[in-house]
Amino acid sequence: MYLIKFFKKSKPTLLFLLFFTIVFIPILYFMVKPKVVLPIYNPVDVNPRLVDDAVKHIKRNHKIADFNLINQNGERITQKDFENKIYVADFFFTSCQSICPLMAVNMTDLQTYFKNDGTIKFLSHSVTPIIDSVPVLKDYANKNGAIDKKWEITTGNKKHIYELARKSYFAVLDEGDGGEQDFIHTEQFILVDKKRQIRGYYDGTDAKEVQRIIDDIEILKNE
Repeated sequence: MYLIKFFKKSKPTLLFLLFFTIVFIPILYFMVKPKVVLPIYNPVDVNPRLVDDAVKHIKRNHKIADFNLINQNGERITQKDFENKIYVADFFFTSCQSICPLMAVNMTDLQTYFKNDGTIKFLSHSVTPIIDSVPVLKDYANKNGAIDKKWEITTGNKKHIYELARKSYFAVLDEGDGGEQDFIHTEQFILVDKKRQIRGYYDGTDAKEVQRIIDDIEILKNE
């Protein structure tokens, strides 16, 4: 009898506590839950062997340098084509029979996942630009299902491309001057945000890394 009377008197309080538990506790949890933030990679944060001596001293505000390339359709591609875009970059060559085919498969999977997302793009740089002419790149693009304006597969001046690899993306271990005898080969996928900052490095030959890139892109989209 006492319990029944107590419940009747306390019913509004109990209902309030129940409402608070269901509604406000989850809200408070999400308010105090630590926000996942991707690192920003500057030259000092990267393996020194990957960083050109000219930029090793930079501790903050590193950005991908301006670039001037030609894509699979013979169109000039610059950083303006990537304004306000998140993108994944890599370095490849069309005649590669080792790591590049795996990288192409994984880049295609990423392109498929973000096919309808206009904020995401992909940028591949040929490391044998003299051999990889526009017609060669076009055949390669068709073979791998590259979507125009979504996945830019590019050639250009060799010294320029190699300088981007070494001074902007920190993608290769070996030193060089971009000359005739210079050659770079890397499996790296590099994630770049809308501010042209490096936010992640991934093994482009590993299918498991595709999901990690997808997850990290979603984090960037919510920043």
